[in-house]
Amino acid sequence: MMRVVVVALLLVPRLAAGQSGDGANPLGLGATRQALEARAQRLEAARSAGAAQEAAAIRTRLARGDFRVGDRILMIVEGESALSDTFVVGPARQLTLPLIGEVPLEGVLRAELQPYLTRRLAHNLRDPEVRTTVFVRLSVQGAVARPGYYGVPAAALLSDALMAAGGTTQEANMAKLRIERDGKAIWAGKTLQQAIAEGRTLDDAGLVAGDQYVVPRRGGTSTGDVLRFGGYLLTIPVTVITLTKIF
Repeated sequence: MMRVVVVALLLVPRLAAGQSGDGANPLGLGATRQALEARAQRLEAARSAGAAQEAAAIRTRLARGDFRVGDRILMIVEGESALSDTFVVGPARQLTLPLIGEVPLEGVLRAELQPYLTRRLAHNLRDPEVRTTVFVRLSVQGAVARPGYYGVPAAALLSDALMAAGGTTQEANMAKLRIERDGKAIWAGKTLQQAIAEGRTLDDAGLVAGDQYVVPRRGGTSTGDVLRFGGYLLTIPVTVITLTKIF
């Protein structure tokens, strides 16, 4: 069962798409196929071990696409209530849509999703008007008000996942906040705090379905550490965005 939760979130200025840092995808998950192809070609021309490894990762991404099992896609189709809903990416990286059937997402980039779905729906509908929002399924655990799994928009700020879980508790050791993938930290400590302060998005940080926020509890960390980190979030204006709590 999935419940939609509307949360008031504090915005901080965002980085431009593609700005990188430790653990980040250098082109962001909103990068176009053209931009990725161009970067892969430059890396391959560099002929270094590191460049070759990154180029191979980009080639793999181009072949497999950006969507993983468990990602959620909010699709609005003008005049089609059955198709205007949130759909989950299935085990074969596909969407199963009413009236349409299975739509494969293998090889589809996030930047290509809306035009791709528009073309696919045009096989069954006349001139469909499609709007999409991608939600990334994240785990938020530790010293937060409501630990659990949340669907957070890919374009949302890194801090939004914490806010979706009700925010951190007074026991939170923000100096040791980290984001893990397969049990290994991909963002941590001051690097992560700075990324949040600068307003990086999930997309900027390259987060994918299954990544986990871990908020350790304090063990000697001063209250000042929590207050300093909290100051990163205390900026204006306030916006309201929709997040999904997954049970």
